[in-house]
Amino acid sequence: MSDTQETSAPKHKQRSLKGLIADYSAIFAFLILFIVAVILKGSTFISVSNIMNILMNNSIIGIISLGMTLVIITAGIDLAVGSQMAATGLIAMTILNATQNIFLAIVAAVFAGLVFGAITGGLISKFGVPAFIVTLGTMQIYRSVSEYCFDGGGVLATGRSASAFIAIANTKLFGVIPMPMIYWLALCLLISVIARRTAFGRYVYAIGSNKRASFLSTINVNRVLLLVYALSGVLVALASIIEASRLGSMNSASSGSGYEMDAIAAVVIGGTSMAGGRGTILGTVFGTLTLGIINNLMNLLGVPSFLVGAIKGVIIIGALLIQRSVSKEES
Repeated sequence: MSDTQETSAPKHKQRSLKGLIADYSAIFAFLILFIVAVILKGSTFISVSNIMNILMNNSIIGIISLGMTLVIITAGIDLAVGSQMAATGLIAMTILNATQNIFLAIVAAVFAGLVFGAITGGLISKFGVPAFIVTLGTMQIYRSVSEYCFDGGGVLATGRSASAFIAIANTKLFGVIPMPMIYWLALCLLISVIARRTAFGRYVYAIGSNKRASFLSTINVNRVLLLVYALSGVLVALASIIEASRLGSMNSASSGSGYEMDAIAAVVIGGTSMAGGRGTILGTVFGTLTLGIINNLMNLLGVPSFLVGAIKGVIIIGALLIQRSVSKEES
């Protein structure tokens, strides 16, 4: 065997090991953090009520993060998901109170989310406006218009259908498992199948890897991007319905505030590359759970709430640096 062959084998093994670590970094991070939390807070952390609380509180972000994953895989970004959630939730609550028809309220919210997402996707794909600029603008538009229409206030669920609507998110399966967790799990499975088992999913990864090559290989890039943002809009709308049901209200000023950063953090921690073309729904799930444990642990340790955002920021930057380091070593 030549010297070249002898040296190439170890390098190949190194790349494979690093690739494995990169692919499952979210799971490793989750397990390490879980162990740390158990060591620090013991039975308080691993109690059934606390674990269910973590899952309940992070299911909304988890659902939004599913759409954000597809968006970021295409090398895009969506900064409008928080304000969009407030807008679609307010639409659902308004329709609910006006008609006392839960189905109609849900359909109206989902349709609004679909339209909002399609508008964003159209501006990005058809007119070539950068996703960051488009979603920065729509973030301001949705929030401002919502505050104007509701005078900076919100809407409470009222009437004969209010209790049934509130039960959507506040019912527990077998008296233990919060229903938002079930909705999140079902949507995770659905989006995972779409991402990994359909032509559309393959196109999403292809566009994120090389947009021009995808275009030259006859993929309808504009249509795929429009559908990605439209699907993200639908998921945001579903999250808004669950949030409105959980709280029994939706506020134009505060609902969904900061959710875009939590969703992006969950996706990045989950190993999805901001450069596009790489990421998994499973990684995002563990990224969301990791973020949930961080929030919960900070609360149990009595860390001031003002510092939680700073800690999340450090984690996002750290995750990006790790991604960049691994990408360089693999190339």
